[in-house]
Amino acid sequence: MKTFRDFKLNRQLFDALNDLGFEHPTPIQEKAIPAILGGQDVMGVSQTGTGKTAAYLLPIIRILNYAQGNEPRCLILVPTRELSIQIGNTLRDLTKYTDLRYAVIFGGQGTKDQIAALEKGIDILVASPGRFLDLYLAGHIISKKIKHLVLDEAERLMDKSFMSQFHRILEVIPSKRQNLLFSATMSDLVRKISGDFLDFPVEIDIAPDMKTAESVSQGYYLVPNLKTKLNLLEHLIEDPEVYKKVIVFCKTKAIASSIGKYLERRHGEENVRIIHGNKTQQTRINTMLAFRGDDIRLLITTDLAARGLDIPDVSHVFNFDTPIVYEDYVHRIGRTGRAFKTGHSITFVSPADEYHLVKIKKLIRQDIPELQIPDDVFVEKTEYEERQAMLREIDMQKRKDNPEFKGAFHEKKESNLPPDQRTPKKKVAFGKKFGKRR
Repeated sequence: MKTFRDFKLNRQLFDALNDLGFEHPTPIQEKAIPAILGGQDVMGVSQTGTGKTAAYLLPIIRILNYAQGNEPRCLILVPTRELSIQIGNTLRDLTKYTDLRYAVIFGGQGTKDQIAALEKGIDILVASPGRFLDLYLAGHIISKKIKHLVLDEAERLMDKSFMSQFHRILEVIPSKRQNLLFSATMSDLVRKISGDFLDFPVEIDIAPDMKTAESVSQGYYLVPNLKTKLNLLEHLIEDPEVYKKVIVFCKTKAIASSIGKYLERRHGEENVRIIHGNKTQQTRINTMLAFRGDDIRLLITTDLAARGLDIPDVSHVFNFDTPIVYEDYVHRIGRTGRAFKTGHSITFVSPADEYHLVKIKKLIRQDIPELQIPDDVFVEKTEYEERQAMLREIDMQKRKDNPEFKGAFHEKKESNLPPDQRTPKKKVAFGKKFGKRR
């Protein structure tokens, strides 16, 4: 088995790795580090929790070597604030014996401190696309010396919400540079887009037939409705010795807030935190610090926390809602079973989610075993509105696979249709309709 000393790193990095207790590289690190040190463009795909951040930071730190000038020489673009902070923490640990300088900038908070950090002079800049452009256009970032561009969670950075910003950034940084793309998943569309700016990249795809980490056990429960999901979740997390550190993923901010408040009442506010896009930046940072430090046991969130975050010792991940963006399943369950430790993933599947479960199994090329709801979990009766909503969803799924499928809601009562869709009625004389008065 290789060790980090087999690579052409320097003593400062070896000392930092020794402090962290890292001796052997992960597969993605073993393949990416030599390619990056050789100056090649790299496209790296590997499951979450396999050390992708260090796979590009170690060779970049070695290449940059020492502080030079005041302008950034490496730009690392990331899609979320939380991931920005995490990469900043990794940089702090890996550069502790060097004089390299870095700054982390992202939206959601004031620019004063971020501008001050830039003005001190930096070598590595970690940034969200929007904040980079804001400070660049304001004249606080000089981009002409950037020689290395890293896209962490590249698939997310190339979706519709970031594409326009990403293209603008490509226009303002030097065209002669090393490009590095890393993600847990990589769609065909991303590969096509990346082909426009990657120069004969080395493609590293770790375990392509195993999309989810082998250290994570998976299972799912068929659950008829929302109330039964709550009963089952409450039953499963009762034992804090088994469910030591738990993340519960929800599909919307409203559901996350509702479940979080319910669990706060049952387990105490000191043991539960909720984070989603409506929470303030400081609240989100404080929550993640508390969760990392084992100050809280239950974290309720949306997919905001699904990608890229390295949270140690998460014992269980619950998909309270089955993800409908199937790649998010891989990212969600990757929050547990990290750094060679074991973890557990449990998904709640409603009747309307069975379609998505099939698609997820196809994506990860794995079967996911069904688990039986314990006898002492009360199975609630599905309310009429929830049942109707699920039936409509199932009809939409069937129609997606078969456009000619008409479904249970095809023949609707005229009174339930919008006025413009109703069949015009013929006017009938008053006397013919109600009969003549006698």
